[in-house]
Amino acid sequence: MMNRELLRKYFIMGSQNCHRDPREILLEAIEAGITMLQYREKGEGSLSGREKIKLGQDLRQICRKYSVPFIVNDDVELVDLLDADGIHVGQDDETVKKVRKKFPYKIIGLSVSNIDELKKSPIHLIDYVGAGPIFGTVTKEDAKKPVSVKWIQYLRNEYPNLPIVGIGGINESNSIEVMNAGADGVSVISAITKSDHIFETVQKL
Repeated sequence: MMNRELLRKYFIMGSQNCHRDPREILLEAIEAGITMLQYREKGEGSLSGREKIKLGQDLRQICRKYSVPFIVNDDVELVDLLDADGIHVGQDDETVKKVRKKFPYKIIGLSVSNIDELKKSPIHLIDYVGAGPIFGTVTKEDAKKPVSVKWIQYLRNEYPNLPIVGIGGINESNSIEVMNAGADGVSVISAITKSDHIFETVQKL
């Protein structure tokens, strides 16, 4: 069972989310207190090929220096290339069974948005679930309809010991609702990447 405190302030980022150097943003976010990073280089304006790998290597190195777990979004090959601490997959990505077989000792997170997905998900093979989108989000182009904090309450009731991180439209003003619903942490993208005062933002999450 993973340390649930690692999910407390879970930062997700790729260059497409940043208006300045992602390395600088990550350093500021780590100084402010993020507990985990997910490298998600995906969507319009994202890097590919060598550039994607190079940025991943740089971010990985920063995380390693400051002992922040480094998770890769949905790219099995990149996990090996960057020696990531884990991988986060969605319902339509590589199956959890295959991922767990390939990475028996790495952190595996899975996005779960509704009861149907929950029934299909091998919860016993994962380390945490990403529950959401809790609120409306513009960061993910293919985001599903918001499920509200009631989804976290449901998951917590069904799985009292399951590490849960809320995702989707979360910021410093509504993160308390997510935590009060029973989540172990909140994951954010734009709340940090678009913040003019990253330290204050992370402190409030």
